[in-house]
Amino acid sequence: MSGHVDDRGGTGVIDAPQGGQPELKRVMGPKLLLLFIVGDILGTGVYALTGSVAGEVGGAAWAPFLAAFIVATITAFSYLELVTKYPQAAGAALYTHKAFGIHFITFIICFAVMCSGITSASTASNAFAGFLRDGLGMKEQWPAGSTPLLIIALGFMALVAAINFRGVGESVKANVVLTMVELSGLLLVIFIGLYAVTQGQADFSRTVVFDSPSDKSTFFAITAATSLAFFAMVGFEDSVNMAEETHDPAKNFPKMMLAGLGITGVIYVLVSITAVALVPVGTLANPDEGSALVQVVAAGAPNFPFDKVFPFIGMFAVANSALINMLMASRLLYGMSKQEVLPPFLGKVHATRRTPWAAILFTTAIAFGLIIYVVRANGSESGASTVTLLGGTTALLLLCVFTVVNIAVLVLRRDPVEHKHFTAPSVLPYLGAALCAFLAGPWARSEAQQEQYKIAGGLLAVGVVLWAITWLANRFFFAKKTYMRDPEELGDPDHEHH
Repeated sequence: MSGHVDDRGGTGVIDAPQGGQPELKRVMGPKLLLLFIVGDILGTGVYALTGSVAGEVGGAAWAPFLAAFIVATITAFSYLELVTKYPQAAGAALYTHKAFGIHFITFIICFAVMCSGITSASTASNAFAGFLRDGLGMKEQWPAGSTPLLIIALGFMALVAAINFRGVGESVKANVVLTMVELSGLLLVIFIGLYAVTQGQADFSRTVVFDSPSDKSTFFAITAATSLAFFAMVGFEDSVNMAEETHDPAKNFPKMMLAGLGITGVIYVLVSITAVALVPVGTLANPDEGSALVQVVAAGAPNFPFDKVFPFIGMFAVANSALINMLMASRLLYGMSKQEVLPPFLGKVHATRRTPWAAILFTTAIAFGLIIYVVRANGSESGASTVTLLGGTTALLLLCVFTVVNIAVLVLRRDPVEHKHFTAPSVLPYLGAALCAFLAGPWARSEAQQEQYKIAGGLLAVGVVLWAITWLANRFFFAKKTYMRDPEELGDPDHEHH
């Protein structure tokens, strides 16, 4: 669902079919699969949410990241079975459709995936504003929830929309460079942590302290934090859309996806242990103290000017996240419009730029609304935790999607295919469905996090209303049925629709 990259460094375009809209085409070379997966998972999650996760469980902030990594890996096995069985670019919507064949459910899953992209990119915009504030040293002048932060976050989202509209020649080089910058930032935190340990500055006893502000049992405190930390592990599911561009997916995909998850899991656990050992949790979780990882760098190496550089590394990381997610969201919306399940207006493509401009405008407008809501809420005493709301809403939407995907694997075992493919150990899809469903429930959220259901419900309601309008128009004006005509093509708008 993320940007597909052309080996020649540009976005290829197929000419328009006779009298139709111009079509989009995106292609990626296979050698970058591992880097793509690592770059997609790293990013906003750990940069934006480390402090919030620590705030939920105290010093044992590594535990939710580890738990999220385990759940993500179990679900990845289901994705691997499906992507090697059906190597098409549509991801979860296609698997849902093949398993259940109910057009409306396929649409809801597809729309939920699209919304998760928008909430994820909005989280990134919020984080970007915070990093810029830290980088410019304006903590006092621009407190949480202030107008300058809101303007920066909205300006950043507008810039992402402009790049998306120009046609992201999201070249291999850009993706690789941004991934390297993200990695360097996180490795920096780990190395500074190791250095601080040799100087006797770290207090590792803090990393085994469970302390939940809501007086929940340890189990539910970790559960609530895991549903939040899960945001940091998503991204691996985007890579299934590279299936059509990967040589021998049955052989390469399992190795690369599991290696990518393993690398990022280790980095996250090390970063969260380092953060808690160097900075007291109360400070780490306070949004007015600046972003958690900036505090870690400042505490571990007060004489190094890294704290000046680090916010800018963070800005690069979240920019990569936002761009990839908005690219995916606008392409999926475009795909659903071409399938005639959303209003045809959303399928409009710009004549010269050949980008789906109507879908880009629509997804950006939703993102603006979410950013205003969250940045403003973040300024009030009671709403200080709402900065985690969008990350949590992303995780909530994807946990619901992953529950369905885990069930779809089991249903589709009745549908054998001719070619060889990866098969997940049978217990894993059952376990994955149960764990994802459990983490999506209200018991896995603290009181402040219950707002996630309102945001997710509001977003899906927009989808249902658009679906209903389209259904009525198709029925009464065009005498057509409303259904997913060809789910194989969702998220992969290279195909010509006549």
